Amino acid sequence: MEAHLGDQLVIESTATGAVRRDGEIVGLHHPDGTPPYEVRWSDTDEVTLVFPGPDAHIRHLEGHPPSDVRQTRPESTPPATAPDARADPGDIGRRVADERRRQGLSRVEAARRARMAPDYLAYLEEHPADPGLGTLIRLADALGTTVTSLLGGGAELPPGQGHALPHPRFRKLGTEECRALLSTHGVGRLAVSGSDGRPVVVPVNYEVVDDAIAFRTTPHSVAARAAETEVAFEVDRLDEAFSRGWSVLAVGPANVVTNPDAVRRIAERAHTTPWAGGEREMWVSIRPTNLTGRRITTDGQ
Repeated sequence: MEAHLGDQLVIESTATGAVRRDGEIVGLHHPDGTPPYEVRWSDTDEVTLVFPGPDAHIRHLEGHPPSDVRQTRPESTPPATAPDARADPGDIGRRVADERRRQGLSRVEAARRARMAPDYLAYLEEHPADPGLGTLIRLADALGTTVTSLLGGGAELPPGQGHALPHPRFRKLGTEECRALLSTHGVGRLAVSGSDGRPVVVPVNYEVVDDAIAFRTTPHSVAARAAETEVAFEVDRLDEAFSRGWSVLAVGPANVVTNPDAVRRIAERAHTTPWAGGEREMWVSIRPTNLTGRRITTDGQ
């Protein structure tokens, strides 16, 4: 069985052939159109996740070829799994659940407002899912938000524009926890003095090698001005879905790594190349003399 968005799922009595229920397919979970489907039932306007049985068939929209014409996959080959472009496959469900809690709604009430079955809302919140546009529109309306927000849109906007947690908890982090959060590599923000003496903050790809923070740059870049000065270096992680996160600030002297063995050691342990591209062979190392951090969570976490 294969379907397109907008096709009808029809369930008939196996004894009489009479239509018992039908609905519009508003969400697909596999690129080849195989089940399960998200179906908006015509009799209740609710959306549920459906695994069609032998009493169900697809009524295709005009212009959609029938299933047997589109069936090109051998029966012995398992259906392809839909590629997931999200960094976290549960992000939509987490955003839905978070918005529902912020509104103080139970699943039953939120499902009623979104005109869907509570079991389906539970599935969305607890499993990786790719709900259809119609489902997202009704959810956004029921939760007082937007489809773009539920999809994690706004990538060009600065983070942290969501609502604060109902009962936020702010705590300072110890040195060892800060070191653990720095991990081995990532992207951090380097604070230096610009050519005009004014402070400048630039993002850099960094590595942590032997408790030192190292990044590579070019001799005439803004980041290169960190060499032979005391600098501040910050890394953070913000969870937009739950309005929580952490940040770590390292302060200490920065020096150009000139020893060939030290340069080779850092280069061998480098996990990534600079996102900015180009030839960046000048390594600068920061030895933190002060390491502090902070975390925002909710009560009980």
